[in-house]
Amino acid sequence: MNDRQDPYAAHEQQLIGYDAYGRPVYGQAPAQPAQPAQQYEQQYGYDYQGYDQQQPQQYYQQRPAAQEYGQQQYPQAPSYGYDAPQAQQQTQQWIPQQTAPEPPAAAEQPPAPAERPAGQVPEPRRPEGGSEAGRDYRTEMFAFIDQPDEDSEDVIDWLKFTESRTERREEARRRGRNRVVALIVVLAVFVVAGLGYLWYAGKLPFLEGPGKKTAATADAAAQKRDMIVVHLHNTKKGGTSSALLVDNVTTKQGATVLLPNALAVAGQDGTAMALGKAVEEGGLGTREALDSVLGTHIGGTWRLDTPFLENLVELVGGIEVDTDAAVPADDAAKTPAVAQGQKQSLSGPMAVAYATYRAQGEPEAKQLERTGKVLHAVLRKFPSDPKAGAVTVESIGQILDPALNAQTLGALLAKLGAHAKVGAYRTDAIAVKADGTLTEDANKKVVKEVLGGSADAAQPGATPRVGLKDATGDEKTQVAAKAALMNGGYTFVDGGKADKTAAASQITYQDDAQRDRAIEVAKTLGLPETVVKKAENVVNAEVVVILGKDYKPS
Repeated sequence: MNDRQDPYAAHEQQLIGYDAYGRPVYGQAPAQPAQPAQQYEQQYGYDYQGYDQQQPQQYYQQRPAAQEYGQQQYPQAPSYGYDAPQAQQQTQQWIPQQTAPEPPAAAEQPPAPAERPAGQVPEPRRPEGGSEAGRDYRTEMFAFIDQPDEDSEDVIDWLKFTESRTERREEARRRGRNRVVALIVVLAVFVVAGLGYLWYAGKLPFLEGPGKKTAATADAAAQKRDMIVVHLHNTKKGGTSSALLVDNVTTKQGATVLLPNALAVAGQDGTAMALGKAVEEGGLGTREALDSVLGTHIGGTWRLDTPFLENLVELVGGIEVDTDAAVPADDAAKTPAVAQGQKQSLSGPMAVAYATYRAQGEPEAKQLERTGKVLHAVLRKFPSDPKAGAVTVESIGQILDPALNAQTLGALLAKLGAHAKVGAYRTDAIAVKADGTLTEDANKKVVKEVLGGSADAAQPGATPRVGLKDATGDEKTQVAAKAALMNGGYTFVDGGKADKTAAASQITYQDDAQRDRAIEVAKTLGLPETVVKKAENVVNAEVVVILGKDYKPS
């Protein structure tokens, strides 16, 4: 749009010329008075009335091109006859003075410059007067960026402090997590180790560990035991009941081992006899005979008649027993009735009546079990102090065996009572065969585990013990072999009869130190040395002879 059509054209940037590099220069041209159209046509060579959109493009295409870049000449903008010197001065202020040259000949005219792509905005000319000309700011206005500032140092220090503080917090949290993990691991190891120990020691319920059996089957040398044998004499109805009271000093446990009257022991003449019969006949040598059979070391014998048991129960203030049978009153024996049930309170006479009661047709083991219950109940009420225990024993009024005085018996009963009060007490019975010999189960579990019986536990200076188990099926042959061993100076231990006969005899020993003695036993019986071998003894003795049919009495 031209100036006549657009009244605001004077205030817009207009093309006022080109610089030395051929780039267009825009600016605001001074206001000029309107000129006649004829004058404008004479200067530019076209009719103003016929101006259309195509004429400016034709005008630019008809401009003469410069010979070389940087030397191109352009026609000077007209002054329009108004203030020509001033306009000339303003134009020279922005661009150098240019004069339009004569159009060159057609042969010398250089090719027209390439046409500028449509829509591309020409790059504006950088204003003269330096790099800062035409800008509304100066470089020194931003000099504060490079100037050191104390506040900026404080900010940097604060950032460093905040960063180090955060790192310290993270490090503290990490150390805390590591400590928690380490504590959990230690607790887990402790719990596992504790459970493992309890399992090994057999202290976990319903789970028996190997350590429990190992500790129970340790030999007498590893565990110290103090034991006595007690014989209860029924002075009214007759009969005796025997038991071993054992204090395991090593494991701090107590036990009552019931001994059946049918247990075979060696009499004074060396022949086998029942324990009950040996006790009724005076009991001389009974303790030594038990040591030979069980391989134990019994410290003394306590003969307890029923009147003294009655006194003992009264001295401890009565007992409580879980009775398994009702005991009827016996007017002739002056025994009161005992009810059946749990935690029955028994006085002295009632305790004696229950301990000696045996119903018609009942086996001996039932009556022996009741005796064990009464003894256990008495120990639970017995004083735990050894001095008080000695006073209690003296108060019974019984004349004791010189080998077992009141102080020794009272101290032992006090220790057993302490075990019974805390539940560290057990009652076991030794099972025997029909001939009075120990069963293999009783020999392994009760004798070895509870009593710690072994061949090495016999009393010092005692003659070697030789067990004899008859596998010939001939009683005369067994008697002849027994006589030969006793005549040879050996202590005879009756092993009873074997379950079945054997064609060849066998002599066994467990300790290598007993090998030479086993060979001597073979020579005594007239058997070859080849029958001797190392094996587990089926009878509790240093050397065991299993007599076969190959044995021929001399």
